[in-house]
Amino acid sequence: MGIIVVFDVTDERSFNNVRNWIKNVEQHANEGVSKILIGNKCDIEDKKAVTHDQGEALAEEYGIQYVEASAKSKAGVEEAFYSLAREIKKKMLDTAPEQNFHPNQANNVQLDGNSNSGGMKSSCSGCMN
Repeated sequence: MGIIVVFDVTDERSFNNVRNWIKNVEQHANEGVSKILIGNKCDIEDKKAVTHDQGEALAEEYGIQYVEASAKSKAGVEEAFYSLAREIKKKMLDTAPEQNFHPNQANNVQLDGNSNSGGMKSSCSGCMN
């Protein structure tokens, strides 16, 4: 299982709520659930209220990855989902003998970042400052 915590990089109040949201996740989700922090709206540079470094530092406090993304331009979105999926898969492989998980079965998902989605690709260029 994975949890995506998203805040708006153009709204400092949104960023300030992240600790509460993660606290709720830790109280109500399964222990050891994979999490990722996403700073959304990275494409709106002129209204950015939260820096990349601030997002990175907060994610580091919780030992989770930080990705800046834009739902509008799709920048960073695929990267975030693949990153979370890889972490979930790694945890499943680490506990495979206990939970009878077989990675080589037909339902195995390839998580190398290469998408077969009809040629659609996303990029995070312009979102890292």
